[in-house]
Amino acid sequence: MTNRPKTREEVMERVRDLDVRFIRLQFTDILGVIKNVDIPAEQLPKALDGELLFDGNSIEGFVRIEESDMLIKPDPSTLAIFPWQEHGEGATARLICDVYNTDGTPFIGDPRGTLKRVMDEAKAMGYTMMVGPEPEFFLFQREADGRPTTRPVDQASYFDLGPVDRGEECRRDCVLALQKMGFEIESSHHEGAPGQHEIDFKYSDALTAADNIGTFRFVVRTIALQHGLHASFMPKPIMGVNGSGLHLHQSLFKGGKNAFFDEKMPNGVSQTCMQYIAGMLEHARAFTAVTNPLVNSYKRLVPGYEAPVYIAWSERNRSPLLRIPARRGNSTRIELRSPDPSCNPYLALAATLASGLDGIKRKLTPPDPVNRNIYSMTAQERLDEGISSLPGSLREALQELDVDDVIRDALGPHIFANFMEAKLIEWDIYRSQVHQWEVDQYLSIF
Repeated sequence: MTNRPKTREEVMERVRDLDVRFIRLQFTDILGVIKNVDIPAEQLPKALDGELLFDGNSIEGFVRIEESDMLIKPDPSTLAIFPWQEHGEGATARLICDVYNTDGTPFIGDPRGTLKRVMDEAKAMGYTMMVGPEPEFFLFQREADGRPTTRPVDQASYFDLGPVDRGEECRRDCVLALQKMGFEIESSHHEGAPGQHEIDFKYSDALTAADNIGTFRFVVRTIALQHGLHASFMPKPIMGVNGSGLHLHQSLFKGGKNAFFDEKMPNGVSQTCMQYIAGMLEHARAFTAVTNPLVNSYKRLVPGYEAPVYIAWSERNRSPLLRIPARRGNSTRIELRSPDPSCNPYLALAATLASGLDGIKRKLTPPDPVNRNIYSMTAQERLDEGISSLPGSLREALQELDVDDVIRDALGPHIFANFMEAKLIEWDIYRSQVHQWEVDQYLSIF
């Protein structure tokens, strides 16, 4: 985003100039759900001074009831006007906040603060993480009473256009709203499954990228509602078609230059990039619990639907977990293809950055690239190539997370413990339910 305010005074001036009447102070819980408190513009100075308290006991994974008071401090650079509320009796703006304890220290359970802490670790090594997200989502019809369905708004496929792509107008309005909020949109198109869409925006530093992903989901759902539709970021809402991913293009910059590029190497890829890849491959099974956090996430991570299942890398084909796109120079990057758009973007980027940094610290060497279609390989061929798989369920991913010290440390003890508790409860509820498939499969036979 461009032309961001940097100081308290610049925020106040912008709010006055744009006739902002209400400000939404937003922050994110451990599960990645945006929370907010509305204040009138007259209360903004108090908020900017970090004097607003809220009840942390009411937020998923924050604090216990006996220690509930917490502070939120807005980040001035995140000021944005909601384009659907910019007319009439004054505009409504938002500010993204960091969460603090009442003694003024950063709250260790704040996901945004967690990402900032891992970014500081990278900074101490001389690196700045840059991220380009590619979020996918579905547009579904709603019932007459407003309840969402899983009926796609169209039956179009990859790169189709209207009138086959009946979600085109909604997607266009999403792009326009995002642009008004400061996003630089690079492309938008219909994806491979019926009703599935993708909007890509320009890369930025990791913190801004995480802020943008959260904002993106909120904006798309709001605009879809205005069109009488439901936008879903559920990873696999429909059986038999592709699920929705959140491909994350990552690079490290050092001294203003891309540390993943080395013109002296035949492929233009630096040793730093290779070490980063090695770290990500080593910790992939553990960070999958964070990048793919739902029971439903693992219905997407199956062979045959373009989602990566196998832990490998390549410079060419798209079947491995990681690939290096062709562009070089400052555009040199890796593409992590496994995350899905239900993840908490702050924790997902913290976990993947920590993985790559571990590879650099330990000077790890990745295995040879796999340039074949891994989906067409037999189990024995994959075994011979040393290619393992991502976890097959949320439970398996949580077991991997539990024994990976690097990812646990990246999350911090508070978030790790509360994330594990919430997700184990989710898994146990799923495990103990009787699902319709079981009734259809077994009731008349046994």
